[in-house]
Amino acid sequence: MRIAIGVGGEVLGTPMSPQDIVDDIVRAETDGFGSAWSVHFSRGVDALDVLAVAGVRTSRIELGVGIVPTYPRHPLALAQQVATTQAFSDGRLTLGVGVSHRPVIENLHGLEYTSPAAHMRDYLAVLVPLLREGSVRHRGEFYQVDGGFVVPGTSPVPVLVGALSPLMVQAAGELADGVVTWLAGPRSLGEQIVPRLHAAAAGRPAPRVVAALPVAVCADAGLASRTADEIFSRYAGFDNYRRLLDREGVPSPGGVAIVGDETAIEDQIKRLSDLGVTELWPIVFPVGNDAAGSRHRTRALLAELASA
Repeated sequence: MRIAIGVGGEVLGTPMSPQDIVDDIVRAETDGFGSAWSVHFSRGVDALDVLAVAGVRTSRIELGVGIVPTYPRHPLALAQQVATTQAFSDGRLTLGVGVSHRPVIENLHGLEYTSPAAHMRDYLAVLVPLLREGSVRHRGEFYQVDGGFVVPGTSPVPVLVGALSPLMVQAAGELADGVVTWLAGPRSLGEQIVPRLHAAAAGRPAPRVVAALPVAVCADAGLASRTADEIFSRYAGFDNYRRLLDREGVPSPGGVAIVGDETAIEDQIKRLSDLGVTELWPIVFPVGNDAAGSRHRTRALLAELASA
């Protein structure tokens, strides 16, 4: 299982400038990480633009973005932007797309949040061929597209789906290259998401499973879990994550956070690997009075594991 590193501070509630995110990715490559993932927020920087700049500033590290909401962006327009970013990154980009959440789509964007699973299938039917071949002919329920674009220097872009529900996992397995999850713990991944994904992808290349989780090295695991509850509390207010945490059997995000000393962290990461996770996207969060020292200790362990 690959150990990536999360860049930017939006998930932690501390947004970073586009230039600081690029610098963070450059540092991640220097530290030996094989991949870096950036979050895309509707109210923040455009992650694909940031990754285009990072692609020019780096040469080896793979770049991922998750999750770009589908409803606000026509798949042809998104594919064109992604293909351009891929050209700047010399083929190192992975795209994560998802339907986001009803309050975001309806209240912020003013769009109807209708039939999300059917919408995603229609969206992928346009997006994936465009990113693989540059053109598509599709007449579906939500999109009718006949055409494409030419971006010199680009290459096919893997597409992962932000998938937590059974229907979304099914769509990812049948039409995309895998899934990317946030706050899905061992029970959800091992008992539901991974086996359902592999069943849906039967006869296709093995799907990727990118699991994003809060991570903190700390001698006091209880303190780290409580800190995770405070930092990531807003996610428990979304219906999709509330159902996910209920299935996991935990009351709050701290229950799925990877916390403890170095040995405990390694054991938890190994368990995820054994369950079929192909890449860990760690969201490093600070614990205790020495925030900088806490994050440095966690990042140092992750860098060591990534280089092993």
